Amino acid sequence: MTRGAPLEATYEAPPNIALVKYWGLRDRVRAIPYNSSLSVTLERFRSRTTVRFDPEVREDRVELNGAQASGGPRESVVRFLDRVRALAQVGYGAEVRSENNFPTASGLASSASGFAALAGASTAALGLLLSGRKLSQLARFGSGSASRSVFGGFVEWRAGRRADGSDCYARPLSGPDHWPELVDIVLIVAGAPVKAVRSEDAMQSTVATSPTYSRRLAELPARIRKVRAAIRNRDAGRLFPLVMEECDSFREVCENSQPSLDYLTTTSRALLSEVRTINREANRPVAAYTHDAGAHLHVFTLERDASMVRRRLARFPGVERSLVLHPGPGGHLVA
Repeated sequence: MTRGAPLEATYEAPPNIALVKYWGLRDRVRAIPYNSSLSVTLERFRSRTTVRFDPEVREDRVELNGAQASGGPRESVVRFLDRVRALAQVGYGAEVRSENNFPTASGLASSASGFAALAGASTAALGLLLSGRKLSQLARFGSGSASRSVFGGFVEWRAGRRADGSDCYARPLSGPDHWPELVDIVLIVAGAPVKAVRSEDAMQSTVATSPTYSRRLAELPARIRKVRAAIRNRDAGRLFPLVMEECDSFREVCENSQPSLDYLTTTSRALLSEVRTINREANRPVAAYTHDAGAHLHVFTLERDASMVRRRLARFPGVERSLVLHPGPGGHLVA
């Protein structure tokens, strides 16, 4: 690494949608979750981040989606850069430019893609050659879900058991081509509010106040084993009910927290009901809904049913647009 010269790299990373979600950190300092989680990395959506370290820069400058960041968003990026600078043993200031090609801070995992991209760009700029596992371990300090966005396809973030977090990392289970018939219909809901409380803070409120959180934790190990097996066998009939069961469990602990964390709109709830109706009318699991901490929905189905499911859901008032996505690749450096 050349000392005294600007050092720059650009990295792109995708968001992911969790099929089994993590919600709560047992160690906030080490960013270790209470439970393991499992997700699908999405195609087409991405965060593109350029980091430029320069000895002439005295104060970090952070630009997010074309605007100068301030307050909490800027502080989160600077804290992450401090961690990377400590690893590289340099004290350079940085200029960060990051853009998303999808809605930000609305439940579409922009923090996951953003911090995975920041991890990739900042370490590459400083000449740190990290393995995928090490990069996922680093990315989680920005956003837990970012550990999964390092990889493509189906990914498991292992909570681990060691107090130091050394066994807490994401790992790929199957590549994006493992299940080409699987479709994710993303429903962008009009008027979806930007989150007023960061997920990292909201989830700790749930841990402290939800009366059903401990029950959820007890259920998760068996659920993740079943989801892992359904993905391995490409078994939609088993996977889809499990995904909805998991989403309902996640939503329950959010909504019975004090204060209640209600991320959905009237349109969101109508869409959940319509997915249940589609399955009931077909007398089989045609589709499965899920969502993160936001109003936009992901509805999984198979290629053969995708046109029908999309048509029925996209007609609802309040659906701004619908997108058909597939599992996609993980993060990568941009030449």
